[in-house]
Amino acid sequence: MKATSVKLRNIELGSGRPKLAVPVTGKTEADILSQIEDVKAAKADVVEWRIDYFDGVQDADKLTATGQKIRAALGEMALLTTFRTASEGGELPLSDDDYFKLCQTVVDGGYTDALDVERYHDEAAVRQAVKAAHAKNVVVIMSNHDFDKTPATTDIIRRLSDMVAVGADVAKVAVMPHSVEDVLTLLTATNQARQTLSQPLITMSMGDLGKVSRIAGEVFGSSLSFATVGAASAPGQISLDHLKGEIDDLKLS
Repeated sequence: MKATSVKLRNIELGSGRPKLAVPVTGKTEADILSQIEDVKAAKADVVEWRIDYFDGVQDADKLTATGQKIRAALGEMALLTTFRTASEGGELPLSDDDYFKLCQTVVDGGYTDALDVERYHDEAAVRQAVKAAHAKNVVVIMSNHDFDKTPATTDIIRRLSDMVAVGADVAKVAVMPHSVEDVLTLLTATNQARQTLSQPLITMSMGDLGKVSRIAGEVFGSSLSFATVGAASAPGQISLDHLKGEIDDLKLS
């Protein structure tokens, strides 16, 4: 099935080569704005603001004020805002109630183009977060991360399909491989899922073993890859300068 592309400002996920996102993980507003200047200079497609690293994340006014400064600094570059919970590899534990309040605060702030919503919370709350985001024309990138293992092909496809079923605009799964076979499982699942789902997918196999999955998205069906300018936010991320060339070398004519 041909994926329907999803527009984030001046880029389209699901069309052409995989787009490149760079996480920004500063703890202070000054650190964040400095990192953003570096990412802009390196010409990423998307900035992912990892608000679980931000020391003002639980102060709604401070979060919104910083988000609006980020928006002004980015110009027309797309912004994805993510609070990664501790159980899925993030920096900060947060109750489900607080997590969804935070999602609402981000959406209400008017600065982000996309919001990461973790799938495996209370389903009614997930659906409400999607509804709130869509009401403000914010794209929902729904996610699930398994830092322990690589599930079976059918399970990865089920997770991606499950995200689409609850309203995700883009479905994302990241898994940890322990063998070459695990990497092949992730790539096979991605290829099969894109044949049945019309929404763009983001998938990756983490760590050194999985680096090939970050490069070969156009071949297998992943629409976005996460790169680094400075510190990595997940195992196996490749520097933006290198990843640009590698993805261009694998471009399908």
